[in-house]
Amino acid sequence: MAEIIDITANKEQAIEAACKVLGEGLPIAIPTETVYGLAADATNPAAIARIYETKGRPQFNPLICHMADLAMAEQYADFDPVSRTLAEAFWPGPLTIVVPLKGGSAIHALATAGLDTVGIRVPKGFAGELIRAFGHPLAAPSANTSGKISATSADHVAADLGEKIRLILDSGASDVGVESTIVKVEDGKLRLLRPGGLPAVEIERVAGMKLVRPKKASAAIEAPGMMASHYAPGAHVRLDATDVSDSEALISFGPAPVAGSQSARIVLNLSETGDLSEAAANLFDYMKRADASGATTIAFSAIPDEGLGEAINDRLRRAAAPRE
Repeated sequence: MAEIIDITANKEQAIEAACKVLGEGLPIAIPTETVYGLAADATNPAAIARIYETKGRPQFNPLICHMADLAMAEQYADFDPVSRTLAEAFWPGPLTIVVPLKGGSAIHALATAGLDTVGIRVPKGFAGELIRAFGHPLAAPSANTSGKISATSADHVAADLGEKIRLILDSGASDVGVESTIVKVEDGKLRLLRPGGLPAVEIERVAGMKLVRPKKASAAIEAPGMMASHYAPGAHVRLDATDVSDSEALISFGPAPVAGSQSARIVLNLSETGDLSEAAANLFDYMKRADASGATTIAFSAIPDEGLGEAINDRLRRAAAPRE
């Protein structure tokens, strides 16, 4: 079983232990402000392969590479003016920017799924300190079995991957609760590849241009979180529910009542006041709790598709998608 170190009490010990395990080419679980990540050296192909193996993740699905700061990121990739403006405005923070790799970049092709671009993020807080101490970028998808609910606490990681990894670093519950927003500048346009913890309106304000959203799902996987079925619990997921049965779990939003809720297996409210930030922070934890209730289906009431609601609804649509 993985060792768990509380970084709030033992930061120096956590960094020392993490650098040791990472230096051996093994993945570890680290906290970020979005979700917990399964991190390994992005320049070491054996270490990257162990991420895919541990998660059961298909190798055509690229990994986000986390950097200590923009200066480190520019050692590995080229930034156009818009991408640099966004990086300067929002890093460290919940924004991933897909940019071209530099020629001869040390980031291994296994991390980028063979693409000539790489998704880069600079995380807030401890994760950035760890990357700076380790001296290499960290490839770090969410620390969960591929396609399942993302982890927002060390306990979530331990329950899912604790038998497969050596070390979990614990900093409590993730502040944001959903993965980063992913954007890419291409042909003079700014594309939204995945909505996430940074609302689109904030990106558009700084970039001075509208985000282009895909009109339909693309078969090409350019960034994490683009697979049709993802973030899925064991139970089925039903969206925009206005009633619920006694075999279902209910996850509601806001003060509006849902018919039949008194007989549901479990009733959870993402935010009784309708706060989308609170809802995002609770999303994955509540999905796990509802899934553990024994319900055959998790019913979600409607959530506004604005601000962080866009990211929440993206996760829910993928969780509800047909599974292969």
